[in-house]
Amino acid sequence: MATHLLTGAGSGIGAALAERLAERGDELWLLARDAGRASQLRGRFPGAQTLVGDLADPARLSWAFGHQSMPARLDSLLHVAGVVELGAVAETPVATWQHQLNVNTVAPAELTRLLLPALRIARGHVVFVNSGAGLRVNPEWGSYAASKFAVRAVADALRDEERANGIRVTTVYPGRTATPMQEKVHQQEGADYDAAKWIHPASVATTILAALDLPRDADLTELTVRPGA
Repeated sequence: MATHLLTGAGSGIGAALAERLAERGDELWLLARDAGRASQLRGRFPGAQTLVGDLADPARLSWAFGHQSMPARLDSLLHVAGVVELGAVAETPVATWQHQLNVNTVAPAELTRLLLPALRIARGHVVFVNSGAGLRVNPEWGSYAASKFAVRAVADALRDEERANGIRVTTVYPGRTATPMQEKVHQQEGADYDAAKWIHPASVATTILAALDLPRDADLTELTVRPGA
């Protein structure tokens, strides 16, 4: 039985991934932003453990975890949570930049730092669910894409730094996926939302599981997933 810690298990890709891992009997640790959210996650995923820590405030994650039980070993750390706010550079305030950088980049880096001892014990796997916006940027997507370009740098550096410790690092770049975040994006774009046009979250979860389950003679470092025809 493998042990996994996930962020973003409350909806979308994170929920689909948590469901698949729970179905096969793996041990789940789910990060929640507060105690109320933690209770909801335990109700949805019976048997799961929860950790409380706010990704929007990465400077306090170490303090928060110091007051909670932590997994002794981790087979994988799955960074799925994220936030998005669209807007032109000329109209995007500092608070919007900072919030997205905190949640999408700084918090995953800090969470990884704090959990590296447990990952090293298991020769574990770190997965960053990035975005197509982490590879290319369109108008109005500057602040979000900046946070995703930055987390790609974190993943690439970590991969080489921890190779000697047996830790694998995979970045997944999904295209538009039928999640609550995508619905919000459509609202910001002023476009009609049709979930059937986009990738199902379970399909991205399948991709992540393929990376996790790959025998150790090979390593999937980057995966791009696009909507099908």
